[in-house]
Amino acid sequence: MSKQLPTVPIYGIPFSKASMDETVQYLTEAIEGRQITHVITANPIMIMSAVESAAYSAMIRRADLIVPDGAGVVWAAKYVGTPVAERVTGFDLMHRLLEQGEKRRWKAYLLGTSQEVIEAAAEKLQLQYPQVKIVGYRNGFFGPEQDEEVVAEIREAAPDLLFVARGADTQEPWIVKFKQKLGVPLIMGVGGSFDVVSGKLKRAPMIFQKLRLEWFYRLAQEPKRYKRMLVLPKFVVKVLRDKENVTKPRITP
Repeated sequence: MSKQLPTVPIYGIPFSKASMDETVQYLTEAIEGRQITHVITANPIMIMSAVESAAYSAMIRRADLIVPDGAGVVWAAKYVGTPVAERVTGFDLMHRLLEQGEKRRWKAYLLGTSQEVIEAAAEKLQLQYPQVKIVGYRNGFFGPEQDEEVVAEIREAAPDLLFVARGADTQEPWIVKFKQKLGVPLIMGVGGSFDVVSGKLKRAPMIFQKLRLEWFYRLAQEPKRYKRMLVLPKFVVKVLRDKENVTKPRITP
């Protein structure tokens, strides 16, 4: 496998500095090499959770690659003088990996969200990437008592790519806990991506993305997210106040 990508620590979370193209190349080599790689697409909300919880911070840092999904992460890295190449969103990275899968006839498994959304997402992705074999999908509404059953189902399907969309409090911890048992080369949490793929939600138009207002567009579609969004200004204030210390090593819990 190719050498590790360069990173910049933001409050102890090592974010990849690589561009989207470099990230896709790196992960393609990892998948072809059958190396289990857990990718987290992290945003300021996750960073603030890590700041407040040593256990959450330790869990995130067990991922193999953390990419800057949120515009706030890109801004923070630039503000403290250690910029990342660009924003690497989970939605776009998922599609770029499926494009690679189209060339290489990879298999994919989709896990999470509601049954209606996951079925629609699986159907649309199979049409969009006909050479990728969607070998299974399952909704995300299962408890710890069903974990082993779900893991066994995925292992049997033997995908090259596993995309997981569960609640913010369960998605990454579940992957970290079971990634070795799952044995899938690429495991990535994709948050609300299946909602967009299925057509349940619309992705922000390019003008919102360029103005870094994608969060606002999503909030307009899902007003119930406002409590989570309140973390964003807190993150900005914290980075402004802590400028000299944002990238300093944090004590490992």
